Amino acid sequence: MDRPRPSMLRHLTSKIKATGPIPVAEYMREVLTNPVTGYYVRNNMLGPDGDFITSPEISQIFGELIGVWIISEWMASGRPRRLQLVELGPGRGSLAADVLRVFGQLRSVLAEASVSLHLVEVSPALSLVQAGSLTADGGRAANGEDEAAYRRGETAAGLPVSWYRRLEDVPAGFSIFVAHEFFDALPIHKFQRTERGWREVLVDIDPEKPDALRFVVAPAPTLASATLPQEGERRPHVEVCAEGGVLVQQLARRIAEDGGAALIADYGHDGTKTDTFRGFKGHRLHHVLDSPGSADLTADVDFSYLRRMAGGGVACVGPVTQRSFLKNMGIDARMQALLRSCGDPAVRKQLLASYDLLTSPAHMGERFHFFGLLHPSRLQAPPTPQGLKLERRRSPAPLPVAGFAELSYT
Repeated sequence: MDRPRPSMLRHLTSKIKATGPIPVAEYMREVLTNPVTGYYVRNNMLGPDGDFITSPEISQIFGELIGVWIISEWMASGRPRRLQLVELGPGRGSLAADVLRVFGQLRSVLAEASVSLHLVEVSPALSLVQAGSLTADGGRAANGEDEAAYRRGETAAGLPVSWYRRLEDVPAGFSIFVAHEFFDALPIHKFQRTERGWREVLVDIDPEKPDALRFVVAPAPTLASATLPQEGERRPHVEVCAEGGVLVQQLARRIAEDGGAALIADYGHDGTKTDTFRGFKGHRLHHVLDSPGSADLTADVDFSYLRRMAGGGVACVGPVTQRSFLKNMGIDARMQALLRSCGDPAVRKQLLASYDLLTSPAHMGERFHFFGLLHPSRLQAPPTPQGLKLERRRSPAPLPVAGFAELSYT
């Protein structure tokens, strides 16, 4: 006989009864990543049968253009001998698979580099899905208490793949980090402006319905409301993802010390929105407090906060809309080439539909944004040669950053 699955709602209500109302960040963390009943830990929630579909699953062109961006930044960094591709929250592994296919096609460019893939994934179920699509043998559990990776494998082309639960476990070295739809699932604190200053929004049991939850505003300041809202903040309601801030600081420190870049792509805004916390179930909006653990929870990424937290040790570029980024990366030329070589009307229709989903302002084109962290030397102009005959020449400009600037091919 199947044992009944532990109830997330029961777990949360007993926690609230014991400690009082909990911050939204704690609610999100429990609902999404609780080791027993967490949504990400239990479910394979991606794709047509899950609760949401991501850009890499709509079209392989998306992943191919990210692969081109990675190689472009590796070349602009002087083609280091080691290239670690690190993906945070790799989903089903679709994006990594598309990127690795580009690496294979451009093997002559990468010939001298030792390339490895490093995946930061908290869900054991998803790590198995990723291993199935990325490795030749499905990978194997890593042995040893002192081993940072919990799973290892090799791609069909022989590239090593490793899985980690935390970014800090990924080895140091020149790395290009990719976080696609990762930051939007990190826990947020919510704050409401009141006549007595900022107050934190908490999750409590509804006194009218003991098996339901509701939002309440904390009567007194909390540690979070005293420290997280920015001085001079003008919005009446703000969401702050402290965990995302810590992660960006880790990325910035690694890029400053070891070289590399980070590309963050997500729903987001540049410090303008207020209440963006929402749930998705079966591709439909779902109230965030209803049947916790059955739906994905997400909040738009505040890129102005990430930029502030990255600090002065790295250069930040963006955010730019997904439409701008993909067009700057050459999606139109790539799409035309695919359409020219495709004789099947059904496939052509699918290609055009996927292009529309990715770039149309009505779909993902302007809701998704791209944001980059680069080593500061990346945006510095090369030194101007000195000499009598060279004085009047314009100093050479730094290489433009693909995706964030329109590249002209001359």
